[in-house]
Amino acid sequence: MRVLLACVFLLLAGTGWAQGVPTSICEILAHPSAYDGKIVQITGTVVAGFDEFVVKDRSCGQEVDGIWISYPEGAKAKAGPAAMLTLQLADNSPGKYSAATRAPISLDKNKQFKRFDDALAAQPKTKGQCLGCPRYAVTATLMGRIDAVDAPAIAREGGKFSLLRGFGNLNRYPARIVLQSVSNVSETEIDYSKPAAATAAGISLGLSADQVTRAAAAFGSEGDDNGVVVSFGVANTIPKDDGAKGKQDSPDGLLLLLTIDTERLKGPALGEAMAHMGTHIADLRETPGGRTLLQLEAHAWAASILTAIQSKEKTLALPGGYLVWNSDWSDAERERLLPPAMSSFLRDWAALGR
Repeated sequence: MRVLLACVFLLLAGTGWAQGVPTSICEILAHPSAYDGKIVQITGTVVAGFDEFVVKDRSCGQEVDGIWISYPEGAKAKAGPAAMLTLQLADNSPGKYSAATRAPISLDKNKQFKRFDDALAAQPKTKGQCLGCPRYAVTATLMGRIDAVDAPAIAREGGKFSLLRGFGNLNRYPARIVLQSVSNVSETEIDYSKPAAATAAGISLGLSADQVTRAAAAFGSEGDDNGVVVSFGVANTIPKDDGAKGKQDSPDGLLLLLTIDTERLKGPALGEAMAHMGTHIADLRETPGGRTLLQLEAHAWAASILTAIQSKEKTLALPGGYLVWNSDWSDAERERLLPPAMSSFLRDWAALGR
């Protein structure tokens, strides 16, 4: 019997199947590197929003109260962020990097996973523009491999980027879970019929028309070899060169890889998304590590709002139903309503702690 059990264990380990250690999102985020490489089982709220594909727990009190989700390479699933900007050291970076060796993970695409993926990929019917908004928030138990670092980091050396640590959008998440299986899936439909309650103290956005111009300039002109690479599709899997340096050079040793899901971002929404991500590109290159993720997102959303105004959108809402623009607002109403709505979105929905 012992021999049989040992053989079964080795077979499961060799094919990427292993039993997860029960733990919590908050425990992993409190000690991320202690879980690096471990197979765990966690339960939380999962969202696939504008630039999010995370399982979160708002009570953790960390800078980011969520763990990024990735499907294994080649998963061919539907759910993921509407837009995602990942960073990679260029070939000419002075940093010494190679892809980490990690145990392979196989994804169990059973009925629970199909329900999970379908719910996260579903889009709501809303009045007005709702940028990257999902139809459902999903509660589920996830099992998979944790990849983690002590803390995300980005730094330059001699004018070129040389250090990069972290996962997910902007490489600002300290941990990600590479999904092996899901269970206990339940969906909660998000009510977009009225604005979500704004409960957090307002955050200053400092709207300025030149933010949109700056965002557009960050992409460069056609034919520029500036390290910005734009592709289209769903960014939900581990890339083949995960963690390794890229194969092309960049003026500052940094590659900025933007993936846009054009099924979710069409017409004016695409322009609003590009303004958002262009702001990230400019901010990261000008002041790497100088802003928290909360500050980076607030600055980028300001560019999206300005683009919506320029596009003559009547309204603009964000995932969860937070209304951040209404053309019927007076100047006084905008000053009163916009800051708390944005702050509540970032803190309550995006789970950005500080």
